[in-house]
Amino acid sequence: MYTAHYGLAELPFTITPDTHFFFGHSSYQEALNTLLVAARTGEGFIKVVGEVGTGKTLLCRKFLGTLESENFVTAYIPNPYLEPMTLLLATADELGVTYPENVNQHQLLKALNQFLMDTHAGGKRVLLCLDEAQAMPIETLETLRLLSNLETETSKLLQVVLFGQPELDTRLDDPAIRQLKQRIGFACQLGTLNLQDVEYYLAHRLGIAGYRGPRLFSRDAVRLLFRASRGLPRLINILAHKAMMAGYGEGARYVTDKYVKFAIIDTESARSRMLATRRKWLRLGALIAALAASAGVLVWGQWL
Repeated sequence: MYTAHYGLAELPFTITPDTHFFFGHSSYQEALNTLLVAARTGEGFIKVVGEVGTGKTLLCRKFLGTLESENFVTAYIPNPYLEPMTLLLATADELGVTYPENVNQHQLLKALNQFLMDTHAGGKRVLLCLDEAQAMPIETLETLRLLSNLETETSKLLQVVLFGQPELDTRLDDPAIRQLKQRIGFACQLGTLNLQDVEYYLAHRLGIAGYRGPRLFSRDAVRLLFRASRGLPRLINILAHKAMMAGYGEGARYVTDKYVKFAIIDTESARSRMLATRRKWLRLGALIAALAASAGVLVWGQWL
């Protein structure tokens, strides 16, 4: 691989959510701070929404990792597209709750309630994170709300954080779960990176990976990366990795826009985006030309 060629200790642009590479961009740092404040103040429901590839899973892992040193017992469910009973079983398994082999829903809720009470008595809080929450069936979301009803006279026994794509907001607008929506105390919106952010993002990840040389990506390469990725961290990682591989293949010491173009051609989501943008500008150019021609004919006719 190209690590030795570029003077790196590890690959800088993998798509695996590695908290080691967490980038404290304003949107992400603000979301992390909000999550920590909400968790520490005992909010029942917290929501984080962002487009595909904005880094929700990485943020979730960073958040959970930060709580490890505090008085929290945490559980993480990456795929909550589950029936209500299955979600309860998954939650119990993640928390280490024991239950009978042929347990029914009533028995499972009782076991979870006892675990939450015992944990609270021990001076700790329980927090459940659900990734891809936009995929949760309405019935499962309602079960989640009922589970969050477990509380003492002064505090919630279970805190829930929902991470999801914008479709999660649409799902929460369903009248059937309006009570759950009313319980969301904090909400965060993850945005995309602008051109300057992309510059810092590339330098940040390269630095974490051990790069100590001069500028590796040319300014034209960064601009093209930004346009093709739309500022989405996951797509930036994919394109940057492929561009570095292309440069390595030709023995180049630096990554120019030439290699980013190779990466775009090899990446369906980026290629289709660039083609769509190009077609849009071609249509706009044709429209302007047509309007200009029409205006010219009109002026010529008036002059005659």
